Amino acid sequence: MKVLITCPPMLGMIDNFRPIFERHGVELTTPGVVQTLSIEELMQLVPQHDGWIIGDDPATHEVFTAGKAGCLKAAVKWGVGVDNVDFTACKELEIQIANTPNMFGNEVADIAMGYVIALARETFEIDLGVRAGEWPKPRGISLADKVVALVGFGDVGKATAKRLLAAGMRVIVYDPNAQAEPRLSVERAVWPKHIEEADFIVITCSLTPASRYMVNTVVLDIAKAGVRIVNVGRGPVICEPDLVAALQSGKVYSAALDVFEDEPLPLDSPLRQLPHCLFGSHNASNTVDAVERTSHAAIQKLFSFLGVRS
Repeated sequence: MKVLITCPPMLGMIDNFRPIFERHGVELTTPGVVQTLSIEELMQLVPQHDGWIIGDDPATHEVFTAGKAGCLKAAVKWGVGVDNVDFTACKELEIQIANTPNMFGNEVADIAMGYVIALARETFEIDLGVRAGEWPKPRGISLADKVVALVGFGDVGKATAKRLLAAGMRVIVYDPNAQAEPRLSVERAVWPKHIEEADFIVITCSLTPASRYMVNTVVLDIAKAGVRIVNVGRGPVICEPDLVAALQSGKVYSAALDVFEDEPLPLDSPLRQLPHCLFGSHNASNTVDAVERTSHAAIQKLFSFLGVRS
């Protein structure tokens, strides 16, 4: 039996998990992946394997069809987000599929809160200045009593809300599908109502047809001047050309982006030329602890699908 792993965080700690597969006589394929493999690469690799642990790769109908024509029987999406996986194709092709929800809400929320603080106090600008031999002292803004528009109130969103509330911030939640959380004193609103009150827009939601480009020129035009934006959800929730224009005009004061429309961020992206931007590498969930528990969950689900006794 052969299993393909294309998830970069899991690949980065693969030696921790090899013994599990070896004990069960499962052969591993662990290609070098920066962020994702291409459809063409996947169509070559996937059919050679019984199981696949998916990262953010384009797990399309085309890829699954090629897999079904070969050996593929089951797959698990590592992590929560499933916008890159065609679950309908798996159902049609009778390929068993699952994801691993609620694995790293705290880890992503830690990064989201770190970005909020960095944008509020411009710590990244200070770092750059000191490295260049300067001694900058930008005037930041305090967090207490500031308003946050929190887009998404799932596992990550709720964990982020806890941190924002602990800093004394007012949190307005936008998520039509979220369950109430009585322990968190947040307000609820329909997007983009009250967006003009927000000092920060923090995005933690998944990518769906409804959330694609929900942060766009129309919304940014009514947002408060000088709003700061954090995105730890999915890149296409923000229309990047609209964000670039808003940063250039100063309507958006600064942005911290862990995710982008195209990943890795293209070298010619106009975002690279703008000040007041802090960039991540779609790495918010990547801690030793989170990778351990999410990878073990993915392995257990895949083994269950493949009939391997764990």
